[in-house]
Amino acid sequence: MKLKHKIDKVVSTISERISSGGVSQLEVKAEGERDIFGNMPNLIREAAGEGIVLLKNNNALPYNKDTKISVFGRCQLDYFYVGYGSGGDVNAPYFVNVIDGIKNAGGKVNEWLLNYYKDFSKNNPAPHGFWGHWPMSFEEPHLDDETVKRASEESDVALVVIGRAAGEDRENTLTKGSYYLTDEERKLLDQVCNNFSNVTVLLDCGNVIDMQWVLDYNDRLRGIIYAWQGGMESGNAIADVLYGKVNPSGKLTDTIAIKYEDYPSAKHFGNKLFNVYVEDIFVGYRYFETFAKEKALFPFGYGLSYTNFDIELLDFKADKEKMTAEVQVTNIGKSAGKEVVELFARAPQGKLTKPLMSLISFAKTTELAPGESQKIVLEVPAYNFASFDDTGITGHKYAYILEKGEYKFFLGENVREAQEIGSFEYSEDTVLEELEAICAPKEYIDRIIAHKINGSYIPKKVTVKPEKPYLRERIIKNLPKEIGHIVHNYNFEQVKSGEISVETFVSSLNNEELEALTRGQGGMDSNYGVAGNAGAFGGIIPELNKKGIPPVITTDGPAGIRVRKYTSLIPCGTALASTFNTELVEKLATEMGRELRNAGSNVLLAPGMNIHRNVLCGRNFEYFSEDPLLTGKMAAAYVKGIQASGGSACPKHFACNNQESFRTVNNSIVSQRALREIYLKGFEICVKEAKPLNIMTSYNKINGVWSHYNYDLVTTVLRKEWGFDGSVMTDWWMQHSQSHEFPNLRDNAYRVRSQVDVYMPGSFKKTEKKYKPDKSLLETVGLKNGLTRGELERSAINVLNMILKLKY
Repeated sequence: MKLKHKIDKVVSTISERISSGGVSQLEVKAEGERDIFGNMPNLIREAAGEGIVLLKNNNALPYNKDTKISVFGRCQLDYFYVGYGSGGDVNAPYFVNVIDGIKNAGGKVNEWLLNYYKDFSKNNPAPHGFWGHWPMSFEEPHLDDETVKRASEESDVALVVIGRAAGEDRENTLTKGSYYLTDEERKLLDQVCNNFSNVTVLLDCGNVIDMQWVLDYNDRLRGIIYAWQGGMESGNAIADVLYGKVNPSGKLTDTIAIKYEDYPSAKHFGNKLFNVYVEDIFVGYRYFETFAKEKALFPFGYGLSYTNFDIELLDFKADKEKMTAEVQVTNIGKSAGKEVVELFARAPQGKLTKPLMSLISFAKTTELAPGESQKIVLEVPAYNFASFDDTGITGHKYAYILEKGEYKFFLGENVREAQEIGSFEYSEDTVLEELEAICAPKEYIDRIIAHKINGSYIPKKVTVKPEKPYLRERIIKNLPKEIGHIVHNYNFEQVKSGEISVETFVSSLNNEELEALTRGQGGMDSNYGVAGNAGAFGGIIPELNKKGIPPVITTDGPAGIRVRKYTSLIPCGTALASTFNTELVEKLATEMGRELRNAGSNVLLAPGMNIHRNVLCGRNFEYFSEDPLLTGKMAAAYVKGIQASGGSACPKHFACNNQESFRTVNNSIVSQRALREIYLKGFEICVKEAKPLNIMTSYNKINGVWSHYNYDLVTTVLRKEWGFDGSVMTDWWMQHSQSHEFPNLRDNAYRVRSQVDVYMPGSFKKTEKKYKPDKSLLETVGLKNGLTRGELERSAINVLNMILKLKY
């Protein structure tokens, strides 16, 4: 094992510069004191505990403090606290594993069994691999039947810990040890269930894994906990739930299907050059609730508690503009706890087909004592249950529309158990918003619709026709007016004081200074900022520094602040979303925003908020959910918190970054309807509610155009439709390309014309720490169909207006 560790280390140094996506990064190791920041440990523990989902409890939990537990599985010690990659590799000051948590709580474990696992882990160190080649699971020891039998005779209960890791720049795989349990894990479960009468499985996973094995054990498994990955306080949070200090209140943010093949995207994921989003708007529970309820093992929003709640409808009102439900939640059980209320809509099947259930609102109670009640009001604008017509089938092409018919509303603890609470009839089609074509498919594509046969719906494939682009004309029509260059010695401090406008200041900048404002300094780990930062932009040349423009320091997230210091490691995105508690997420992010500034950074490259389109996506742990509304609300809470202290969040990856392998070349082929209703909706909610100062584009193409060159995505939708007024940056390193509409524009000029303001980290080659001009930005300025100074000015203004909102 030691020789293998050395080999891995050598290969790692080579791989740091090479990866399948060409975007691997250097490892960032910590230096200095293991400082613990503010109230982060308590908030992390609270969020991790509240995100834990109890999937099954047949009188297995909670444990008493005098219950002796035999803990099986090496992840009791070698816990996966978060996934791997730029979004997870945070240098935490400490880690609390499952055993630590149990002992901290005063619990009892089988010590000789624990020592067996300690010896195994010592002699077989957990390998953490290298970029894009991290472990998906750890090797388990072989236990003989006599060992398990002895453990059962000396203990009261068994807790089996099964761990899985995911990571950036690679997918989980349909293999044992990744999506599926290994033979050793299945054997262990057999042995434990054959010898113990009270067995609970605890899943230490950032992504959804196969759970069909649950059916094989049936009542022999009395408890199942999906703990996700709770950051550095994982063990304490788990112990809080195991012993009932915290009543589990987490809910699934994804459907867990019986088989992988049951997921609607199963046949259209993992391809190198492109994936066709054939499932269209029927993602996750939208598919299962419409076509295949029987294939969902655990439905969206599902999660048990140690107590019971009654949800009573007090009042229901609906009109053309909104619907309002007032409910009362009462704890009718014997222990204090929190409950989540989920509200779904069922739109009529008109010319546009729709899912039978769509989440339109949710809320979480405070902790309710037995017998205590809380009133909750859910007010939902009609826009939340409108549909987008991308073909004109309703007579209103490119419009959000409420087709005539009866709209039904359902309320409950999860999508499957939600009960109808009321309805509203639209007597005629109602158009809410008329928009324009964006990112239209350039070829015929298949997608499914809901086709009714004998009272039930089946998925039926239909073909969407390509559309003739007219983007060139729109771009020319909307080119910004040039302010012009006026030689003047203005200073940015004059803008801050209100003496002059940003526009006036920009007029004093020459083209070379404007060019510097549209890119990063060169490489990662800028000398302008804290060691281990992701790069700098803004005032990154002496000329801009002299004019008072400060550098903007960026740092990888979202699981913490990835620098060469010890900083807090928070729960993974899926765990945070499983809390369904936006107030708690905002509170945690607010404290992390303070830590961000304390660490010496301005921008946290987070939250990650791509949709869980497929359970194998390697980066799902960073993201929130298969549902766009939940994704948007969680992201908005995260952004509000980070920015409350004067820093900036940077939601990513805009958009359709739903696959990690081949992410820099893959083309997401998707209809305009699915793009707007599913993959952009979360970003829309986040932008409108939280007003992030920065947004990061994705690596992939959308219908043939890379996101970092996508005018429709960034200018038409983000800025014009949603009102975003911040700065847009690329993900680190982009692909060379020529503009489809203006062939003499390439690379950085192509990007700036699309209003992607900043290229990060600045240089095109990863090995170039110091910036080397590529000349693509300025080479056509002033030429026919070339980039205009007005476009340079526009991006500079976007960047400078963002800097004005930062606190230094």
